[in-house]
Amino acid sequence: MNNTKNSIGLTGNLWLNRAEHKFLGGDRINLLEKIDELGSITKAAKAVGISYKTAWETVNLINNLAEKPLVDRLTGGKGGGGTSLTAEGKRIVTQYQTIQEEHRKFLGNLEDRLGDTESLYQFLRRISMKVSARNTFSGVVTNITKGAVNAEVTLSLKGGIPLIAVVTNGAIDNLGLSIGTEAYAIVKASSVIIGTDLHNAKLSARNIFCGTVTRIIEGPVNTEVNIEIGGNSVSAVITHDSAVLLELKVGGHACTLFKASSVIIGVN
Repeated sequence: MNNTKNSIGLTGNLWLNRAEHKFLGGDRINLLEKIDELGSITKAAKAVGISYKTAWETVNLINNLAEKPLVDRLTGGKGGGGTSLTAEGKRIVTQYQTIQEEHRKFLGNLEDRLGDTESLYQFLRRISMKVSARNTFSGVVTNITKGAVNAEVTLSLKGGIPLIAVVTNGAIDNLGLSIGTEAYAIVKASSVIIGTDLHNAKLSARNIFCGTVTRIIEGPVNTEVNIEIGGNSVSAVITHDSAVLLELKVGGHACTLFKASSVIIGVN
């Protein structure tokens, strides 16, 4: 890795899960380590920078979700009594530390393989600025039609809704897009136009989705409108006067439209 201020360093968080609940991560392992070292929830909470109440609730959560209790508490006053890790708790902490060490080695090896990340940093910075757009949809590429310079990409969103994007041929190659690729479509709320009764309208915009208004946030200048379309929520920012003119109401019918060129495609 280079040492420039813009170089990328890889980091990651580890969690141990039970069912769908995350109950052990780096912060909680740190709490367990301090409990084992100091023999007190109060002292451990202070050492890791959290309140006694938060530490107590965390210990309860850990014990509830673990197969066996990890923390053994002796009764006493607030913070009183002894607190220690059970044999199972010590085993889990040791195992987690082993996994964490291997995880660090993995990230270190990955950094070595990436080499100079300056161009990657600049690319990701640009993408992250685009991702701040209000609308992000997940879908699968179902069609790609390449032209001389640009390509038309069709994504199938939830509910089978087709979304059309126009990107460069270079973007197709760089993103590794092909039929069946999972991808994201990103559209700025300011690029979305709201209308009513547009089912049979003839418009140049490729993406016309009609559904139900679920939320309206009025402002003195602009109004944000959310429309539910086949399990996808589309947000638009239009002028306050336009919202009044359209007589938009929550629960009412409305349509969104945006150009294929306004869609940004991203992949994991």
